[in-house]
Amino acid sequence: MAEPTTHTGSTTAGGAPAESDRNSLSLGANGPLLLHDTHLIDTLAHFNRENVPERKPHAKGAGAFGEFIVTGDVTAYTKAAVFAPGTTTRTLARFSTVAGELGSPDTWRDVRGFALRFYSTEGNFDLVGNNTPVFFVRDPMKFPHFIHSQKRLPDSGLRDATMQWDFWTLTPESAHQVTYLMGDRGLPRSWRFMNGYGSHTYMWVNAAGEKHWVKYHFHSQQGVENLTGDEAEQIAGADADFHRRDLFDAIGRGEFPSWKLSVQLMPYEDAKTYRYNPFDLTKVWPHSDYPLVEVGTLTLKENPVNFFAQIEQAGFAPSNTVPGIGFSPDKMLLARVFAYADAHRARIGTNFDQLPVNQPIVAKPNRYVADGAMNYHHTGDQPTYAANSFGRPWADEQGAVPEGWEADGEMVRQAYVLHAEDDDFGQAGLLVREVFDDAARDRFVKTVAGALKGVQADVLARTFDYWRSVDQSIGDRIEAQHKADAGAPNPGAEKDEAKAVGSNAIRETNTFAAK
Repeated sequence: MAEPTTHTGSTTAGGAPAESDRNSLSLGANGPLLLHDTHLIDTLAHFNRENVPERKPHAKGAGAFGEFIVTGDVTAYTKAAVFAPGTTTRTLARFSTVAGELGSPDTWRDVRGFALRFYSTEGNFDLVGNNTPVFFVRDPMKFPHFIHSQKRLPDSGLRDATMQWDFWTLTPESAHQVTYLMGDRGLPRSWRFMNGYGSHTYMWVNAAGEKHWVKYHFHSQQGVENLTGDEAEQIAGADADFHRRDLFDAIGRGEFPSWKLSVQLMPYEDAKTYRYNPFDLTKVWPHSDYPLVEVGTLTLKENPVNFFAQIEQAGFAPSNTVPGIGFSPDKMLLARVFAYADAHRARIGTNFDQLPVNQPIVAKPNRYVADGAMNYHHTGDQPTYAANSFGRPWADEQGAVPEGWEADGEMVRQAYVLHAEDDDFGQAGLLVREVFDDAARDRFVKTVAGALKGVQADVLARTFDYWRSVDQSIGDRIEAQHKADAGAPNPGAEKDEAKAVGSNAIRETNTFAAK
């Protein structure tokens, strides 16, 4: 693919030249992000406040309460109480689309959010993921740009295929996720019939201080089923709230959906020499390298009694973690640790965590924050500062962090250092060639070609090269299909094709090593 023209001239909020709109500041290429990257913080903080009151991404969604029961024994890997053998924990789940606004149809082609809160005895543990194990970008500086490319044009206020493909093709790391999106999983039959993934790499630490890197996989016990494009289009016109209705009604009938949680565990030292960068959000760990380990079962049993109070005001944040669970050098995760809670402060209020749905179940939280709008759980006349000599406890741990890792290097704005088999298109190619069957590849080609209608010529040519980089044959077929569609298509051909594929849901089997 031809390299895009490099443009310069963007500025910071203060008008000074911006150093980069593509790479965050980290300690070495693989090291942690730095809080004094003011351009990143300003970009994310402004992005979090662009919409009031609905969420910017993941605006359309719904959820339910349930319980998580531990069925396996993972105490060799984590000391977290939520994953102790036999433990039952109250849980909240929220499912959503990413790009659509609050009133958009549930069945548009999109990635689905899969957010969980475990009301653990040690505090809230939030896991914020999707129904795919990867994402479009690996650096948080690109995230607002990605979302803007999926939203609406500034002049007409319309969504636009050209700007979507312009961003994707200028961001080759997106190929793996775009392949998932344009495949069958881009149209799940319902939230009950899709998998969920933590997507990011996290850290687990056991009671002895031993560390492992971990990825979370929630496999639907109802099976994985998807819609055809024709079915999704018909449902969007007939019932824009189809997925919300399906979940609410199923639970109301006593058909409680469940997911089996398994994890992949990587010994701490393996990450340094693994063939893929294990912290790159656009990559998966093949199961042949790190098999699934059973943890437990999530079951949703309880519908909300007030949607606004219990679902719309729920503020999930990956910064909500507990002892035995930590972060990783995943740049997207490290930025989201700040951005999610900050988005809730902007959208719901400074003290959003005091709302009942967001409160932990621990007896007496003791936070050294004060006042702010809607402050309810105050500390009376106790000191509002630490250290103090008036009896209010405060924390002062020093030394190595149990859930930490070592990092060294100069401060740089740079993509991750490549591991042995790292590239932007390899895993997307494996997905197309080794996971999709012939019928799925046929649907994929038609879906991508259909999504290219109206894309301007220069971006269109780059898009064909993008898919040839994933797989030469697929790229050629997409171009040929697009040209055939642009010729003299039969208006009834698409519906005939959908009928030929079958009106029943497209079912998946869990054969892919990266599932």
